[in-house]
Amino acid sequence: MPHAATPPSSTPLYVNDGLLSDEHVGYLHASYPDEPLDDLRQRYKRDGYLFLKGLLPRDDVLKAREAYFTLLTPSGVLAPGTLPVDGVFDDKKDKLDFPGIGAGSADANGRPRGGPFVDLALRAHAEPWYKDEFCKHPALHSFIARFAGWGDDTLGLTRSLLRNNTPHNKAIGVHYDQIFLRYGEDTSMTAWVPMGDVALDGGGLIYLEKGHTLGQEIEKDFYDRATQAGLSDEEAKNAFNKNMMAGGLLADGPKGFAESYDRRWLVTEYEAGDVVLHTPYTIHASTINKDPKNVIRLGTDLRFVNSSRPYDTRWTNVYTFGDGV
Repeated sequence: MPHAATPPSSTPLYVNDGLLSDEHVGYLHASYPDEPLDDLRQRYKRDGYLFLKGLLPRDDVLKAREAYFTLLTPSGVLAPGTLPVDGVFDDKKDKLDFPGIGAGSADANGRPRGGPFVDLALRAHAEPWYKDEFCKHPALHSFIARFAGWGDDTLGLTRSLLRNNTPHNKAIGVHYDQIFLRYGEDTSMTAWVPMGDVALDGGGLIYLEKGHTLGQEIEKDFYDRATQAGLSDEEAKNAFNKNMMAGGLLADGPKGFAESYDRRWLVTEYEAGDVVLHTPYTIHASTINKDPKNVIRLGTDLRFVNSSRPYDTRWTNVYTFGDGV
């Protein structure tokens, strides 16, 4: 099934390098967990992603969202008189004091600007309600075990990226995940989990149409050139990462990237309970959060591997700034 047509132009979508043009925007195709697994696998292979509606219980997602913003409340990020579960940003504050983790606000995965907000956002990664409960949610784990066919060998890696996208701040640049998982086989699977509803212009993830094939081409081209230059596998990995932009990006600006490759960015609204699975080569980014109600977009990147195969063991520890990954 082809991707849906361009979303209404009444919803402008901004990225780091400007406004996405209508010709470079399309919709993600929605799938449902109760569809035949073979159909879902074929769609995942064809598109490089699987946008699953309602895979997780909505109440469980909102419970985790509430816990996160309750933890961050002392930082002053929330608008006075609002509930933690709503995650409404106090727009009277300086947005630069509330940067998104992993959004390129600091080079080499360093600590971004910000005081208690940044410290508490990092601390959330190790909180039991997140690390031991939400990240190991049985509905997600069991689906991936069946979908991937890994069964009891299905392993959720401990290192995750619990990202907040506060209104009008820098968005996530263009990348694919194998860039950060290169010390293992390219068989991992990422589950992006929006932790709350995300409006179309609320800073959600966007996926490049057929971006998984382009990601594979980019990776192969680099390794072919590295081999011709006589680099060892280890030297090639290091050279690849050094040639990326700061933070491991293919580009900071999704607009220019789409225009260069003449491909569309696929977008959608997300609801609490939705999950997007994508391959290690699927190219993605995010929009700038322009939510008119100043709702903070919260989401997490969870990586899954087949533990019987070589995987990147650097991802077995809780995320910290400057951890070298």
